[in-house]
Amino acid sequence: MSDGVSRRSFLKTAGASAAAASLAQVAQAAIAPPEAGVPATPTLGPDATDVTLSVNGKPMKLRVDPATTLLSALRMECDLTGAKEVCDRASCGACSVIIDGRLVASCMMLALDAEGTKITTVEGLAKGDELDPLQLAFVKHDALQCGYCTPGLVVACRALLDKNPKPSLSQIKSGLSGNICRCGTYTNIFNAVLEASGQKPIADSAPV
Repeated sequence: MSDGVSRRSFLKTAGASAAAASLAQVAQAAIAPPEAGVPATPTLGPDATDVTLSVNGKPMKLRVDPATTLLSALRMECDLTGAKEVCDRASCGACSVIIDGRLVASCMMLALDAEGTKITTVEGLAKGDELDPLQLAFVKHDALQCGYCTPGLVVACRALLDKNPKPSLSQIKSGLSGNICRCGTYTNIFNAVLEASGQKPIADSAPV
């Protein structure tokens, strides 16, 4: 280009001008009043916020910090301690709950994001003193040892059976792949799911 202006300096100047214009538009949008009839999005935090969660068919009114996870809210505010905090990164399944029919790691979901959903924890599977058939099958097949991962596994198994009432063994293994049992009671867990779904349990071929 002529007049002492190189192509490189021209492009650099043009790019800087475009960036400045974009930033100005963002800043203007941030301070501009909301359009008529459009409610402004509320800013949450840093103070505690009111939230109502539907847990096991009951509304629970809580006041939590916006950063509170659903797992923490269930354990510390709702006194529902079945879901456990183990890995705190959705890798073990110990904190599993069912939300609107979907299996969810509650350690990775904010309590505020669960508002308006239907949450089922392991405490909500039984009907009064009557255990869920899956829970009875867990007892029958001794599908637990230390019991720490058991609530999450029971919830994961229930979510699986709700979607597939008669899963094959391979489908059971796949459906529970996100849940870790440190005691290694997998065969008994698989048998519990088979029993609860009206199928014949498998034989444990492990040496005695």
